[in-house]
Amino acid sequence: MTALLSVTALDAFYGDFQALFGIDFDLREGEAVAVIGANGAGKSTLLKSLAGLVRNRNDAVRLAGRPIGDSPAASIVRLGLALVPEGRQLFPSLTVEENLLIGAFGGERTSPWNLESVYRMFPMLRERRRSSVTVLSGGQQQMVAIGRALMSNPSVLLCDEISLGLAPIIVEDIYRMLPRIRDNGTAIVVVEQDIARALRSTDRFYCLQEGRVTLAGRPANASQDAIHSAYFGT
Repeated sequence: MTALLSVTALDAFYGDFQALFGIDFDLREGEAVAVIGANGAGKSTLLKSLAGLVRNRNDAVRLAGRPIGDSPAASIVRLGLALVPEGRQLFPSLTVEENLLIGAFGGERTSPWNLESVYRMFPMLRERRRSSVTVLSGGQQQMVAIGRALMSNPSVLLCDEISLGLAPIIVEDIYRMLPRIRDNGTAIVVVEQDIARALRSTDRFYCLQEGRVTLAGRPANASQDAIHSAYFGT
């Protein structure tokens, strides 16, 4: 199957510091893929590279066959790739609904995501739609961040540490939404430090260590020892 998103020999730099080394990665339509690894392994840098926040050579990243490696983030959103950033990064001066509507300005694709469909998936947001996001719980804020990204109607949704700092019951609620998002035609990349959760929730995984892919495959085909070795380098 042709990859919806493909990465070839991707390097990434912050000034003189190299964070990623020759990453190869692909994502197919309707698929969910996990990116796992310890702190500092390069997981967030990979997502930022895909989303245009870290620029690369043009042909290093392709979305539906189109090279986007050196495209600005705003253009990449319009082409169908949206990021749920680590830490949510909502607009504190705006209401829940205003934060969601901002997401719709970025995308040019149509259906299935709009205010009504986001509120159906996260009913609590409808109840709090006129509230400032600053008065929401961490879990509710994460729902807003996911909803804002979906409002651009992406073909690819990048989720960076969406469970970070949340109570386990809230994390379960959020992860239960991922299959519904996929059913609506959106492929998902999940960066997650919780290895067990990541592998339960996805079709395939990539493990990064010190900016390199050390293991990739299907969760059912990877032993715990192999994952441990790839994760920690032991």
